[in-house]
Amino acid sequence: MDILQEFRDRDLIAQTTDIDAIEKAFAEGPVTFYIGFDPTADSLHVGHFLQMKIMSHMQKAGNKPIALFGGGTGMIGDPSGKSDMRKMLTKETIQHNVDCFKVQMAKFIDTSDGKAIFVNNADWLLDLNYIEFLREVGIHFSVNRMLTAECYKSRMEKGLTFLEFNYMLMQSYDFYKLNEMYNCRLEFGGDDQWSNIIGGVELLRRKKQVDAFGMTFKLLTNSEGKKMGKTEKGAVWLDAEKTTPYEFFQYWRNVGDADVIKCMKMLTFIPVPEINEYKKLEGSSAINEAKEKLAYELTLLIHGKEEADKALATAKDVFSSGKTSEDMPTTEIPESDLTNGQIGILDLLTAGKLAVSRSEAKRLIMQGGVAAGDDKVEDFNLAIDAEKLKGQGLVVRKGKKVFHRFIVK
Repeated sequence: MDILQEFRDRDLIAQTTDIDAIEKAFAEGPVTFYIGFDPTADSLHVGHFLQMKIMSHMQKAGNKPIALFGGGTGMIGDPSGKSDMRKMLTKETIQHNVDCFKVQMAKFIDTSDGKAIFVNNADWLLDLNYIEFLREVGIHFSVNRMLTAECYKSRMEKGLTFLEFNYMLMQSYDFYKLNEMYNCRLEFGGDDQWSNIIGGVELLRRKKQVDAFGMTFKLLTNSEGKKMGKTEKGAVWLDAEKTTPYEFFQYWRNVGDADVIKCMKMLTFIPVPEINEYKKLEGSSAINEAKEKLAYELTLLIHGKEEADKALATAKDVFSSGKTSEDMPTTEIPESDLTNGQIGILDLLTAGKLAVSRSEAKRLIMQGGVAAGDDKVEDFNLAIDAEKLKGQGLVVRKGKKVFHRFIVK
C-alpha cells in the first residue's frame, strides 16, 4: 500500500515539514511514528478516532505506531484550539482516563508481538529537574517565535498562563524522548498541533542533529468549517455508556448532505473507488443511502456488528413508521417530576436534552419543529398525561430526524 497516496486520496493531509523526505523514509522501510492523546476525559471521542484510524492505516501498511498517553502533559493542558484554560485534573483522574484510553484503543490498534507501543509521558515528565530541563531544552526555544504560534496567538487576548506556555516544550520533549527510546522520527497530529509538532522536529535537529519530520491531518469539520463530533448533549463519545450505539449511529445518519462523502473518506475504511460511487448521489435524495452506509460502517467499527445491526434496524423502524423502540435514546421521567399526573412539553424537551433551555424549547415549538407521538406540538403550554409515558413510552420528534423516547419510572 502506498500510504501517502491513500492519505491523499482520502484528502487527509493538511501540512508536512518535508514531504520528499517523508516519502523517502516510507520507501526505505517501516517507519516508527507517534500520535499523542491527552487524557482529558474517561473516554475517547470522534476526534480521537480520526487519529486512531490514521494509526490503523499506517500499521496495516507495515509501519509501527506509538500511542503516547499524556499522563504528564495532561497535568498542564494543551492551549491549542482553546479560548480558555483547560480544567486542572488530579494525577488520579488522569491515570484513570489513561487506563480507559488504553482499553478503547486496543480495539483498533494491534499491540501483539511489538506491532505497536503504548507509552505514558508521565514516566519522564513528572520527575523532571526543572532547572536541568530549562538548560537542556528551554535554551532551544525562542519566546518571540513561540508567541507567533497559532496555539498561543489565539489565547493572548484572554490571557495565556505560564503553565500553558510550557506545553510546547513538554510535547517537543516527548518527541525527543521517543526518538531516543524507539528511534521515532515522525510525529502525526491534527492540524491544530502544527506548532507543537514543529517544536519537536526542531528540538531533535538542534539537540541531536537528527532529521525528524511532522505531518498534520485536516480537522473533522463540516462544510461551514465548524468542528464535527458535538451534539446538544456534548461530545460524540466512543464509550457506549456515554453515547449509545443508536445515538452514535443517528449522529452520522444525520450529517449534512455536503459532509457525508468527506466523512466517509476521513473516518471509514470503505475503499475510495466505492466512496466515489456514492459521490455520484450528491444532489439527490439518494444521498441518504450514503449517510446510512456511513452511519453503519462507523457503528460497526466502534461498537461491533450486533450493535450496528440493531441501530440500523431501529432507525429504519422509527423513520418508516414512527414506532417506539427500546434501542432508541430514552429518558426516564421520575413520578416526582409530574404535577397532577402531567408534565409540560417544555420540561420534557429539556429533560431529554432536545433543548438546552425552556426558551429554546419554546422556539422549537413556535417554528413547528416538535411532534409528540403522531401530533405536531403547537402549544408550548401543552401538558403530557402520565398515561402516555407508560408502557413503551412516548416518542418525541425534533425536526425531521431526531427521535427520543420518554417513559415514566
